[in-house]
Amino acid sequence: MFEPMLEADRTFKERWLFFLDDYADEDELPLYVALSELADHLVQRFKKGDTAGFIKVFEVVERWHTSGDRYVREAATIGLLEDLQNHLGGNGRKRKASSTQAMEFEVWLGPQSRRWWDKLDRYWDGDRDALMEDN
Repeated sequence: MFEPMLEADRTFKERWLFFLDDYADEDELPLYVALSELADHLVQRFKKGDTAGFIKVFEVVERWHTSGDRYVREAATIGLLEDLQNHLGGNGRKRKASSTQAMEFEVWLGPQSRRWWDKLDRYWDGDRDALMEDN
């Protein structure tokens, strides 16, 4: 799952290596933790104005949504997109993905990623069925 992302964003490699070292004794890597690290990394880059390569990064996220198995699709939404929304304007219980920063971030989302981004908004606005596959 992460190989294409490491190719798309080489600046994440250092954090990835720290992650691998931290969880070297685990039987299975906690990929949601890695996705949270990736979200934080991308938001830090965004806030510094360093968005070079974001098109490639979000092409990978789009592939996760369109070609990944159920786990990968779910992780792309809950592990990455939701964390991005939280970092870009979340205020605890209710997310504010419509914040200015989040809206600026949306330009890189592909069609399926954008669909799930919007579903997260609906979910946090009270639509508990929004994250179902067929909604």
